[in-house]
Amino acid sequence: MSPGASCSGVPVPLRPAGTHTFLLPAAPPFVSKCTINRRDPRTASSCFGKAITPKRCFVVAGGLTWVDGVEEELMELQKTQEQSSGKLKKRPPLRRGKVYPQLPVPEHIPRPSYVGANIPQELPAVRQIHNAEGIAGMRAACKLAARVLDFAGTLVKPSVTTNEIDRAVHHMIVEAGAYPSPLGYGGFPKSICTSVNECVCHGLPDSTQLQNGDIINIDVNVFLNGYHGGTSRTFVCGEADESIKHFLKAAEECLEKGISVCRDGVNYRKIGKKISKLAYFYGYHVVERFVGHGIGTMLHSEPLILHHGEHLFDIFLLFLTYLTIDIHPTGNIFL
Repeated sequence: MSPGASCSGVPVPLRPAGTHTFLLPAAPPFVSKCTINRRDPRTASSCFGKAITPKRCFVVAGGLTWVDGVEEELMELQKTQEQSSGKLKKRPPLRRGKVYPQLPVPEHIPRPSYVGANIPQELPAVRQIHNAEGIAGMRAACKLAARVLDFAGTLVKPSVTTNEIDRAVHHMIVEAGAYPSPLGYGGFPKSICTSVNECVCHGLPDSTQLQNGDIINIDVNVFLNGYHGGTSRTFVCGEADESIKHFLKAAEECLEKGISVCRDGVNYRKIGKKISKLAYFYGYHVVERFVGHGIGTMLHSEPLILHHGEHLFDIFLLFLTYLTIDIHPTGNIFL
């Protein structure tokens, strides 16, 4: 959600004073909920996976919480907030639409090694230190991903489905001679990730129609000449109210603040501290269960980049947000 990478580093409201929208409720800890189908909580993202167990996903200060047996209490809290404020923007909860079969890729286009397996690759322990050839390969892949993302953004309009965006982007990627990296990763059946509204990241494109006022993070990753390149950005569908603009502005500035400290010899912890400090300043909190990571010949690799300064992270989800060496000037931001 995802502005930009997806998701990972997502600011969620802590206590937004006097601001009430479908994303920013009157008081913590309850923010919003979506009904999703998940596979294994150790390997599935918040909105990805073949249906095994339907769950209610509540976004609270500090991250996603899977809850059973307390839904009535949380719904009562939401009702109280609505009655007290009278300003909470009503919007139907996010629901899974129809997921269409994956699209074909021409046989002559090289595939990543994980295609055909139904589980994600293990995270390699070795960090990829790129030489000049590797950097050039990544730049080419990232530039293609940036162009594709720009095109995807032009498709964000009311009544357009996320599946239609996925189909158009898929064709653009394969016509460029590249492979859409998410396709087949751990069984993922789509070529991009589309995270609408309260979906934190890595949402599955389906028959859901976008509505005026929605926000959607589009996560694009391509495999070109042996290298992965990725980027994402959050787009507004139609018109957004001021609270949403504030939300997106905070996320973009958090990204820029994190990038600004990246240089040789800097402790990774400093990146997360800068991001989380600015998020708190704006009245938000990062989602701590999603992290950034290295990318190159592998889609996911060391180092892991937490978006807070407390490196006491005990759960790592494999399908995460992508950090690349090439930041496109149009604003590849995370939400």
